[in-house]
Amino acid sequence: MAQSKLAESLQKFLDEMATDAVEERVVDYVIREVRNGRKLAEALSDPYVKNRLSEEKLAHVLANPEVIGAIEGEIKSAFTRKEFGFAD
Repeated sequence: MAQSKLAESLQKFLDEMATDAVEERVVDYVIREVRNGRKLAEALSDPYVKNRLSEEKLAHVLANPEVIGAIEGEIKSAFTRKEFGFAD
């Protein structure tokens, strides 16, 4: 019985570690795409993101300070360039 609980705990830990690694790669991907000029919604709708994260994990990505910083940087840059993406 104790062996089984230990195995379950270890499996849960390993699953969480794997999920964290996937989430970290998606964070890097989203930041890179936004910094390359893509809209956040476009990057988030990519199959790369959709196939790797649940809605719950996607919420974690959006709350990541690095992602928020990248988005804020792109907003600031758009205001500096006066390019807001509106049709003329």
